[in-house]
Amino acid sequence: MSVRRLSYPALAVISAIALVSLYLLAPRGDGVPVPLGRVRASRPKLTDDIYNNTLGFEKILVIGLPSRTDRRDGMVLGAALSTLEIEFVDGVRGGDVPDKAIPTGPGTERLPDAVVGSWRAHVNAIQEVVRRNLSSALIMEDDADWDVRLRSQLYDFALAAHALTQPLPGSSDAAPRYADPTFPDPTNGPSAVPDIAFDRLPATIAPAESPYGDRWDVLWLGHCGMRLPFADGGPIAVPKGRVVRAGDATVPQHQHLWTISDPDDLKAQYGNHTRVVAHHAQDGVCSLAYAVTRRGARKLLHELGLKAMAAAFDIELRWFCEGGGNPARGGSSNHRHSCLTTQPSLFGIHLPAGPKKSNSDISDHGEGSQDAATRGIRYSVRMNADALVEGRPDELVDQWPDADP
Repeated sequence: MSVRRLSYPALAVISAIALVSLYLLAPRGDGVPVPLGRVRASRPKLTDDIYNNTLGFEKILVIGLPSRTDRRDGMVLGAALSTLEIEFVDGVRGGDVPDKAIPTGPGTERLPDAVVGSWRAHVNAIQEVVRRNLSSALIMEDDADWDVRLRSQLYDFALAAHALTQPLPGSSDAAPRYADPTFPDPTNGPSAVPDIAFDRLPATIAPAESPYGDRWDVLWLGHCGMRLPFADGGPIAVPKGRVVRAGDATVPQHQHLWTISDPDDLKAQYGNHTRVVAHHAQDGVCSLAYAVTRRGARKLLHELGLKAMAAAFDIELRWFCEGGGNPARGGSSNHRHSCLTTQPSLFGIHLPAGPKKSNSDISDHGEGSQDAATRGIRYSVRMNADALVEGRPDELVDQWPDADP
């Protein structure tokens, strides 16, 4: 039996149709994913790169121990179901890191091996960004999970980031103006800044380097809780601007939100289904997912890789973003870093069904067993893997549905 091979032009046409179909079918609405969602008439062209296979970053790097094949299986499947391209960075056993390889300072001592291993694995991922001279990278831990509408969420996050960090039209390079008058210098602006409504974002100069803007070092997208910038400045000197989106259907109601921050600013200050994009303010733990620019990665490698290690990686990242410096070096820094975050987090920790002790190779999660769940993510990719694998998008389940009136 003869086999007819398609000509190159025919293959090219078919490939183009497939790519267009993938773009159009990508979930980008605010509610349950549907084939065609909203399309904004005026949007920076570069921002459309968020709909590519690396979410608008040059690479997506996933940290995990090679021995945790269960986690790699889950991450590979979740990425495939989301049409994401990922690369693994091997996790590190802390006992394999010699004392001489750990930067120290006055009064610092070696931390527990689990903490050392996690720190080294994250620094290795950052080192990879610097070594390969990547323009940007999203770095995730291998138990991360996300909503099937992630691209839509990140697109909206990018628009909010533009409002907070891109110059206003008519600005000069010598004296740029911003919608947030406390950016980039929070010490040289008003004591309070009104919220910026997501449905009334100011026009800004389109970014030229990244879909998320040209003036950021870190996007902290997956965490276990953060405070919002203090209206009066507070003890942490970061820009005060916030972009507030009310009625975001991808955000669970308050009773389903989880955070270790106390108080929980989001619940205390805003109603249900509200998302806030702002500069990192205080707290900030769990380095579940964060993005770095080339410039940001170099700064992080310098600060977290070569200077005294005094705490777990996520705490060190918090100090970096706060600009307060590592207490092991006197607790002060002459450098201000641009770190944006979203509350609630866009990435959640996936807890698989089975023994709780399997949840972490770093901390003790107790005895007993648990049902599978992902905190804070409504239409979780991992929790909907059955329907996604079988091609049944109409059977996707909301993990955290609204309570009956």
